[in-house]
Order: sequence, then structure tokens, then C-alpha cells
Amino acid sequence: PAAVSWYDEFQRLYDTIPCIEVQALKEHSDQVLHLSFSHSGCLFASCSKDCTVKIWSNELDISLQHSSNMRPYNWSYTQFSQFNSDDSLLLVSGVFVGPHNSSSGEIAVISMENFTLLSRVRNKPYDVFGCWLNETNLISGNLHRIGRVTSCSVLWLNNAFQGIESENVNVVKRLFKIQNLNASTIRTVMVADCSRYDSPDLLLDYEEQLAASSTSTCPVFDLGSDSEEGEAKPKQTAEPAGQELPDDGDVAAEDGLQQLFDDIMEGRVRAAMTESELETRVAELFIRNRTKPPEPNLLPTDSSSKIKYLIFTTGCLTYSPHQIGIKRILPHQMTTAGPVLGEERRSDEFFDSLDHVIDIHGHIIGMGLSPDHRYLYVNSRAWPRDCVISDPMQPPPIAEEIDLHVFDLKTMKEVKRALRAHRAYTPNEECFFIFLDVSRDFVASGAEDRHGYIWDRHYNICLAKLQHDNVVNSVAFSPVEQELLLTASDDATIKVWRSPRTVRVRHARKPRPRKLLFSWLMNQKS
Repeated sequence: PAAVSWYDEFQRLYDTIPCIEVQALKEHSDQVLHLSFSHSGCLFASCSKDCTVKIWSNELDISLQHSSNMRPYNWSYTQFSQFNSDDSLLLVSGVFVGPHNSSSGEIAVISMENFTLLSRVRNKPYDVFGCWLNETNLISGNLHRIGRVTSCSVLWLNNAFQGIESENVNVVKRLFKIQNLNASTIRTVMVADCSRYDSPDLLLDYEEQLAASSTSTCPVFDLGSDSEEGEAKPKQTAEPAGQELPDDGDVAAEDGLQQLFDDIMEGRVRAAMTESELETRVAELFIRNRTKPPEPNLLPTDSSSKIKYLIFTTGCLTYSPHQIGIKRILPHQMTTAGPVLGEERRSDEFFDSLDHVIDIHGHIIGMGLSPDHRYLYVNSRAWPRDCVISDPMQPPPIAEEIDLHVFDLKTMKEVKRALRAHRAYTPNEECFFIFLDVSRDFVASGAEDRHGYIWDRHYNICLAKLQHDNVVNSVAFSPVEQELLLTASDDATIKVWRSPRTVRVRHARKPRPRKLLFSWLMNQKS
């Protein structure tokens, strides 16, 4: 939209893409899993299977500033990091040492002033990762098993400084308690700030593309809206928590549960109902009158500038994450002050419902926000069309091709066709997170095909492939200079990429060596 001429656009797309490798950092001794920049762009952090988090100084030549080994705290490896808004604290998420099927992790907070460890918070499952809500409070997760395929996810708000010596000041408060069905859990939490929507960095306008490809958009359910316009459900969709289930007349949930048991005892329920199906049906009936209704009018307005969205992956059909859940965080919920278990609840508000659900119809393997928090980018591997899930422990096979979806969080709609080029090969049970990042003009993502990828946000085109020797797990743009990109790989290397324009400028600053002939003549005269 801001383009002046095609020549200028060609020059931008040719000259400002960070596609030239200028440095390779090899201080990690194992797979590098994640990269994150500070908001000032002066520092960045890296997490690795070698169980260290390293902090780097982003100067003309990048150098290692500090390394923290988390093995003394019984960690198996570090997996994610995030700087708080003023870059004074670093959140580091890790996985505990334990059996193969263990899902426990921990979040540590490190001071950037002297690199001391300030606090540690349990985090389960570990791929909740955790995130900052504001400068001093972070969000973690916990999981309570109810049955074989039924559980409850609890999201906690934690104070980063947990050494407060006062019995009158809380350091933790429960935010939300959400029911999970069919072996699904809440994972990969992040926070979007609605106050940034009024001045977006880039306004994507893809109405024509959206109209041309409307059949490929993902179903979106606004659970707090009375309108049914444009909210057609897919062929097979379990009801998200808090959404009304169909019933015969106005039968109460308790009566429905009793009716189900009576039907089972008298043989009126189909014989093919499995144990998992029965457990899910009972859970659905139980929570019908035990869930707080969704917040009305989810879409941001002028009066909602202080509201934030909690965004996470979830599901309703199987354990693999295939939906994006969105829950509004109100201003009074953004502090640990008040009761530890949150506001008082009536008996019919035992669980919190989701305000919005986006169904991806595939395994979600990555999410990232645009710098203005207006757009959500989602990496996913699609399920076969019209597939039917009969067992929540056996999700459908997933595609090798990765789809990169884009959603407008102001309208809650998919705004353009999925970006494609990158690939992944691991099956469902071994599928892992591939982090992506978004700058003002570009989108970058890792992939399992030993390359990082860069797309242009305006034109939907892939601009560059960045080569590694193994899987590329994470990418990160400098927040103050989008012509600088980092990539992290299973080859234990972090590569630094700059644009052709930046490389030329850097070389021009260096003093040119005196030519040999000129030096020889000067020596002859002397």
C-alpha cells in the first residue's frame, strides 16, 4: 500500500531481504530450539538441548555475553525465552528430566541486570511455554487429569518477584480454568495487546483474494455472539467448552446425565459407543451448567484499549492441537492482587469458556504475532479433507507441506490465502514446534527441510531460502532492523543473515587495504 513505484518495490524486494549469511555462532553444543530478541534489539537469547540459555550482545559483530546452565535445577533442556516489555527480565521455559511420556516443565525468570535467577514456576504441560502479561507478571499452566481423555487446564498469573516477604501480597493468582475433552490440552500461550490495533504497522487488504479462495478459509466460532452469520461448522466438530450442546427440550444438565445413564442401562444407547466416547459425553453433560458463559462482544472497541487477548492452541477432537482458543483478559485480571483462586464463582461457573475458537483442520506447529499484534500467523500441517476422527488417541495423518495461515485479530477472520513453500516430515506423535516470526514487511519460518524461509507480507511470495545442515527450529527478526534475521537449527548453529544493502554499507565503512603495488613503490622510495 505504501509503494511509490514498481522500481522501488523491486529494489526493496531485492536489496532489503536478509538473505546473506554474515556470521555463524557455534557456542551451543546441541540442537538450538528457540531465539528471541529484546525489544531494544540490543540483546537476544537462545535456548538449546544442551540445557543452557545464552544471552548475546547484538553489536556489529555478535558476541556471547552470558550463559546459564539449567541442569542443576533438574531441567532436561531449555525450549523458549521471552524478554519482558522493558527488557529488564528474561522468561526462560524448560522441560524437566523424567520419563519419555513426562509432560512437566518449569519457567525461570532471570534478571538482565546481573543475570541472577529471581524465581521458578512449575509449568504443565511444558509446551504451554509461558509468556509475559505485563512487565512483572507472567502466565504459566497446570493440568489436572479427570479421566482417560478428559482434563482441566488451569492458567496462572505469577509475579516475577516471588521473594516478597509479606503475607498480605499475593505472588500468584488463578486466571482461568478450562475443561478439555478428547485428550486435548491448552498449549503455546501468548498475549495480544488490543491497544495497538488503532495504529497498525501494516494494514493487509486481501478482500479480493479472500473472496477468490473463500472455500479454503478456516471456520471461526464467536462463542460470545448471538449472530450465526458466516459461522458454519465443519462436518465433524465437538462442542468447545461453554457452547450450548443440543438437547431435547429444556432438560437440565443433571437430567440429561441421568437420562444418559438410564439409556445405557436399558440398552437404548448404540452398542458401538467406546469408553472414550462415553467419557466425553458424560463430561459434556456435566459441564453444560458448570461453565461461565463467554464474554459478549469480543471484537475490540474504543473502550477496550486496555484489554488483552490470551491466545493458545487447543482442540476438541483429538490430542493434537488443531484449534486456536482466544480468551479476553480484563484490566482487573492483570494483577495478582485479590483472592488466589480469582473472583468468587457460583456453582454454575466452575469452568471458564472460550470467547473465540478458530478451527485449523490440521496439526498446529507454530504461531506468531505481527509487531502491531493485529495479525496472527499460524503454521499448520493439514489433515486429509473430510477425515473422520473416531479415536481421540489416533489423530489423522498430517501433510508434509506446511500451511502458514493469517488471521486478523480485529475482525477474527482469515485475511489471505495460506503461504506455502516450507515442509515437515515427522508424524503426528513426533511432531514438534517450528517457530516463526513477523516483521513489518516480512514473515519468516523454520522448516524440517533444512531451510529457513522468508515471505513478503504484501505479495504472498516466498523471497528467500536460508540453508542449514539440519532442521531449522526458530527464526527471529531484529525488532528495530528487519534487515537482520537469525535462524537456529538442529545443527547446533545460529546463523546471522543480513540484507545485500546492509552488507554493502558495512563493507563501505571498513578501511580499504592499501594495494600491493602502491606499498611496493613506497618501500622503494624509502
